[in-house]
Amino acid sequence: MAIWTPDSGETILARDAAAFATGTAQQVAGMRWFRNPEREDIQDELPGWPEGPAFSPREEQKRPVRTAGLFGLQALYVLVIGVLETLAGTGSALPGPGRGPGRVQEPENEVDDFPVMWAARDTVARSLPWQLDPARRPEDYRTHVIVTDRRLIVLGLPEGDPRRDEVLWAVERSKITRVDRMRFSDVGGEARIHFTDGSWCRLAPPSARQHWTVLRHLAHPIELFPLDALTPRQRKYVDSYLESLPNRAHSVDPVITRRPSGKLLVEVAMEERVRAELGILTHSFFMTESGRQGAITPKDL
Repeated sequence: MAIWTPDSGETILARDAAAFATGTAQQVAGMRWFRNPEREDIQDELPGWPEGPAFSPREEQKRPVRTAGLFGLQALYVLVIGVLETLAGTGSALPGPGRGPGRVQEPENEVDDFPVMWAARDTVARSLPWQLDPARRPEDYRTHVIVTDRRLIVLGLPEGDPRRDEVLWAVERSKITRVDRMRFSDVGGEARIHFTDGSWCRLAPPSARQHWTVLRHLAHPIELFPLDALTPRQRKYVDSYLESLPNRAHSVDPVITRRPSGKLLVEVAMEERVRAELGILTHSFFMTESGRQGAITPKDL
């Protein structure tokens, strides 16, 4: 076994650690379920899966409502304003992706229940490997997701060693109908991947990500932009950027994709090494059609 490499003519867009997501809401925090379309538990029906924990949602605990006097409200006001002014003065950002859960999008699937697999018999999602479940795999075992222009691949890393990559599962991108950004999460954006047969799964990084590259390259149709298609001004800008990088994988060309806004996203592997917890680290920047640095557009990420 060795570090995974793509087939000839296939382009790696992202590689990062991933697993089945974990509930965030109080009732389902730390839990996950595997369901069929009738919302029945199917984890005991999945072939080859070892036994896992049986979860039950907690009852919602209502917090007592407390009242505060005028002095208390004034003190709270001063405290909040002081914190905001401190953040503004240091340039710190207010909570955003990866810094706390967002809003619940689907109470039935994020508060009352938390399915990470939704699959009838003989559907794509049922074929996902059990190693994606943190509650079943060995403690030192890791799983990575690789996104290419052709496939979605799940790799296993025994003892967290990328040099021992083993392919656990793969599916052609043509089998994926859409990918939803699920923002109610303690680790930032999660990916709910829908397949052509109606099944889906919910995957997440193991720790917070500002912009999870796996989600970035699954949520949009892929439009690769080869280096030789750049205008002279664009190529000059890219070359200048590459020369400025202190550490990069020099043997790997940058990957350039056109984003929904029309800007080009240029991504460069920082080093040859694959990290167990972070996959492939990249430098990236947006470039306008005129060959200048472009501002970040949220829908592009």
